[in-house]
Amino acid sequence: MRKADFIDRVIIYVKGGKGGDGSASFRHEKYVPKGGPDGGDGGNGGFVFLRANPELSTLLTVSEKKKYIAQNGENGKGSKMHGKNGEDIIIDVPVGTVVKDFESGEIIADLDKPGMVVCVARGGRGGRGNVHFKSPTMRAPKISERGSEGEERKLILELKLLADVALVGYPNVGKSSFISRISNAKPKIAEYPFTTLIPNLGVVIVNDTQFVVADIPGLIKGASEGAGLGNVFLRHVERCTVIAHVVDISGIEGRDPIQDYCDIRKELEFFSKDLAEKEEIIIANKADLLSEDVLKERVEKLKKETGKEVFPTSTITGQGIKEVTYRLYELVKTSKKLVDTREIINEKIKRPKPVWKNLPERFPIEIKKDEDGDYIVTGTYVEEWAKRLNLNQKDGMRRFMELLNKNGLDEKLRKAGVKDGDTVWVAGRAFEFRE
Repeated sequence: MRKADFIDRVIIYVKGGKGGDGSASFRHEKYVPKGGPDGGDGGNGGFVFLRANPELSTLLTVSEKKKYIAQNGENGKGSKMHGKNGEDIIIDVPVGTVVKDFESGEIIADLDKPGMVVCVARGGRGGRGNVHFKSPTMRAPKISERGSEGEERKLILELKLLADVALVGYPNVGKSSFISRISNAKPKIAEYPFTTLIPNLGVVIVNDTQFVVADIPGLIKGASEGAGLGNVFLRHVERCTVIAHVVDISGIEGRDPIQDYCDIRKELEFFSKDLAEKEEIIIANKADLLSEDVLKERVEKLKKETGKEVFPTSTITGQGIKEVTYRLYELVKTSKKLVDTREIINEKIKRPKPVWKNLPERFPIEIKKDEDGDYIVTGTYVEEWAKRLNLNQKDGMRRFMELLNKNGLDEKLRKAGVKDGDTVWVAGRAFEFRE
């Protein structure tokens, strides 16, 4: 047994498998003259999927492996045998995981429902075998296509807890004690700063209805800029429906509950303007440490200064716990975001189309002259066709040069100043230009 860390942000690399190459084979049987081409297609590369698993509560398992590369497709074979598709990779992540592209920061998916599946890297399509290239002018084509590369990208995975109520407030105001009172959560409780180092989730049952409460680790002034535990856990407040702001109404540690509330409130608003619009109540905890008159005076002042509902409570005596729990239930019920509506959807994993660029037969050609006086034929589509066609095959090179000449290669070479006997480089191969 080992301790499990709470991991809520990881960066991973994902890559779809390469498509298998097509085969350039011919049917050879003793009593079958002119058997013809029978090369099969290559298999498609494997895909990489993310799946929301309700049994996970942290990204720990994902963080233990930084690279996820799906299996390549198998090459095609003779007798028109299709290569086997590469196996997919399915990465399970907690419900509430947001998937972002590392380079652009764009949100790719928000896996906020159990069972949701998203493809994050497609496999490459398998290349075609020579059976596809038979024609009246090419009865025995010794040509096949290479499979295309799969998609690759770096991803940021961020976990945002799916809680209905977020308990926020300074350290040691009693959030952990409160959540242990109203739910099944069993947080560690002690009297020192930052006792709670990971968010605690608890399920509360009221009138046969469940809702989830999250105890967000202690925030302090400057949290949105990294002070204290920083903004590491602030993202977990974003999804909640109701904010329950816990303050120490007793001021026993010499703190002003109104100032504490204002400090944390500013941090929430600075982090996300949407937080300012969420329902919010104030739990004035440690009420048992004050006399009835002083408590009443402080609660009224807190109401006046904040404009919020204030519920005096004591996690020691149980004072006010039932009242505030029912109020939270009413607020969550109004929002219609209760746990019992979050059914596991068990999406069937469907492969989208594999990676395959539809290359036109007419494309731009660029010609550059290097320091040695040689001419280099370049261009995006020149390079793409060179990758796709097997230039080691006689007919593959023939097809490639046909495409270049169809796009005016000779004319462009002459305009670039190429003369008889000059060296021309195409797809890494040197040719001697002849008039």
